Amino acid sequence: MAARGSFVGVLLLALLLGAGGRALWVWLDRPIERVSVGGEFQHVSADFLRSRLAPLIQGQTWLSVDLPALRQRAREIGWLAEVRVSREWPDALTFDLVEQVPVARWNDERLLNPQGDPFAFATVAPPADLPDLAGPPGSGAEVLDYHARLAAKFAAQGIEVRQLRLEPRGAWRFQLDSGVWVMLGRNDRPARLGRLAAAWQRELGPLASHIRYVDLRYPNGVAVAWHGETEPVEDESPSDS
Repeated sequence: MAARGSFVGVLLLALLLGAGGRALWVWLDRPIERVSVGGEFQHVSADFLRSRLAPLIQGQTWLSVDLPALRQRAREIGWLAEVRVSREWPDALTFDLVEQVPVARWNDERLLNPQGDPFAFATVAPPADLPDLAGPPGSGAEVLDYHARLAAKFAAQGIEVRQLRLEPRGAWRFQLDSGVWVMLGRNDRPARLGRLAAAWQRELGPLASHIRYVDLRYPNGVAVAWHGETEPVEDESPSDS
């Protein structure tokens, strides 16, 4: 009888603890009432980010919310490079956010960070002075690196490279601040750029406002298309595209 009484006592204690644990969970797992946003922001505001985070926690409760899943969803918001989220007693969440650093426009719809990773910029306008880059998926780092090299090369001549495009088949073209497009192609790029620099210094530079594009895809020399002309002045066909 004593053993049976002890068993019943243990069972009752377990039931009481279980009931108490459920009651404690229900008491703690209250609706999320407050969202705190921390971080240093230059391009977006804490209020903007808070408005984008609010729908992600709608209907969520403090203990039941899946923090890793919430972090992943928050990273899909434009302008966020990193997200850390934690609970704050008794009914709040704290988001520690790291803002993306935009260094270029990308394919007209996104921006690039310094690592060449594209990111969405949502409804916040990016800085107006970013270079305009484009290329196939996954080529952001390559295009960004080549733009930096071109920009350094032309800066010595007081020229800015405003746009750079990598075509799907590997050909390059870029636009100077004068509005002139340069068809660089795929092959022998250093030699072609050398011919352009010589021709620009010798005669093309002062005529830049009249030039539509310069085609470097020739074994020797360059071809120039002038505004108002339908075909460039050329001696041979391009050697590649």
